[in-house]
Amino acid sequence: MNKDAPQAAASGGIEFWFDFGSNYSYLSTMRIEDAAARRDVSVTWRPFLLGPILQTFGWDTSPFVMQKEKGEYVWRDMERQCDKYGLPWTRPSSFPRRSLLPMRVAVLGAEQPWMADYCRMTMMLNFAEDQDIDGPEHVAMVLTELGLPAAQLIAEAQTEQNKLRLRQQTEAAKARGIFGAPTFFVGKEMFWGNDRLDDALMLAARRVKA
Repeated sequence: MNKDAPQAAASGGIEFWFDFGSNYSYLSTMRIEDAAARRDVSVTWRPFLLGPILQTFGWDTSPFVMQKEKGEYVWRDMERQCDKYGLPWTRPSSFPRRSLLPMRVAVLGAEQPWMADYCRMTMMLNFAEDQDIDGPEHVAMVLTELGLPAAQLIAEAQTEQNKLRLRQQTEAAKARGIFGAPTFFVGKEMFWGNDRLDDALMLAARRVKA
């Protein structure tokens, strides 16, 4: 976890809390870097597991699965949003898709220069290509395409120390009051949902200029 992140967020940065299984996180992952750069805002990547937080509400799966009408709306909404942002979209045949291994790699790489590309490629596998993202072979494929030592990084991601980091990050999300993904923080201000990304960036940009 980046110890300087709260200070960075307070001075004009944005914290991006996301889960690879979250369809609306897909939209934000694909556009946050460019959108933040246009406003001279830094991005702190905060991967966490949404599932354990939903379980605290008594839910064993996504509300989009539990509530048929909401689910039907969401899939049509995703078509519209992807068309709006010019993003490819394929409704996943498995939802929410298991993403434990890629999330562990994301925790490992959160402060690395390859993080944004890794996240975009993983999201594309899930929501554009309808592919499994949790298998070691799929994670290795993404890392290899980025020119990274896949076997080494996967092994590091599977250490008990790194597994603990992901659990701690998820507990931190819960402690911050996060109840869904994506969620953004600018200092102590919380914004929930892809449709609030621009509002969060606007506030962060004002703090940069202050």
